[in-house]
Amino acid sequence: MSQLLNRIPGRTYLLLAILIFAASNSVTRKLTDLGAENPIDGRNPISFCNVLFVGNLCALAVLFLVYRQQCTVENLRSIPGKTWWGLMAVSLLSGALAPALIFMALDVTAVNNVVLIGRIEPPLILALSILILGDRVNFWVIGGAIVSFVGVALTILLQAPTADMMDAGGLTIGRGEFMAAGGAIALAISTIISKVTLKQIPLGLFATIRTTLGTVVFFIIVLILYTPTHFIDVFSPFLWQWMLIYGAIIIVGGQLCWFTGLKTAGAADVSLASSFSPIAGILAAYLILSETPTAAQYIGGSIILIGIVLNQIGVFRKQESASEPLVSPAKEMDMEVGFKGI
Repeated sequence: MSQLLNRIPGRTYLLLAILIFAASNSVTRKLTDLGAENPIDGRNPISFCNVLFVGNLCALAVLFLVYRQQCTVENLRSIPGKTWWGLMAVSLLSGALAPALIFMALDVTAVNNVVLIGRIEPPLILALSILILGDRVNFWVIGGAIVSFVGVALTILLQAPTADMMDAGGLTIGRGEFMAAGGAIALAISTIISKVTLKQIPLGLFATIRTTLGTVVFFIIVLILYTPTHFIDVFSPFLWQWMLIYGAIIIVGGQLCWFTGLKTAGAADVSLASSFSPIAGILAAYLILSETPTAAQYIGGSIILIGIVLNQIGVFRKQESASEPLVSPAKEMDMEVGFKGI
């Protein structure tokens, strides 16, 4: 059996992981709806905070199981003091702030909006990489990023007016769309910080520390903002019976496929697999929630797909012209794909 699994190409594992992660938003919304239908003393036991907190605990168990050889006291002591500051910044942004904003966005807006607006992250990473890191990219990649950014903007601006619209710098935008964009921006900034300060930390140790610190920070913030009673249902059997399913499929299955794929895949494989994310996310919203795209989502999503195609042309052209295979460090690939269900 293990020999058969080893024969499966890394890109297949990556594609399967992307499909699982793309369904996470819809699955999370479905679980919270189930919790609302089965309240405990008027409280939703499967709240977004509970899902995020318990999901992070499940993720930590998976990370430690996969990377226990890297998670040693010696490796922790070898991390320089300055690097710890970068780790804390990345953990705050991608381990606590971004998931919290995305989960809150799911509470007030359509899943398709969260999926499409989240595509603002790759263009932001590209722009920051060029401006801050001096990265050199070809015309196709830049063109794809610009087109994708326009698609995201149209998805936001063409939304039908709702009661939760707010003013943001002269633009009227929905509260959920604003939080989804904020989550994507936080992920983009954390990626740049990771590239600058955390190159020497092994992927497993990096992911474990990021998840641990992110969980602790999120827990403390919730305690401060909502008091300890906010987690009163965190040990509810009803919550855990569904979180075991969420954890087994989204976290355990998705993360294991992802880490297995990263071992052998190159940057082009990761880019190609991640390009299916918006399509898979919208399809999952339809199949799981019966959520059909709106006119704004059709227009913005179509333009985003054009941008993704242009980006893929640029990635493969760069790979063909490079003297060596285009392979980026696994940790950078892990960061660049964005939100993965937790």
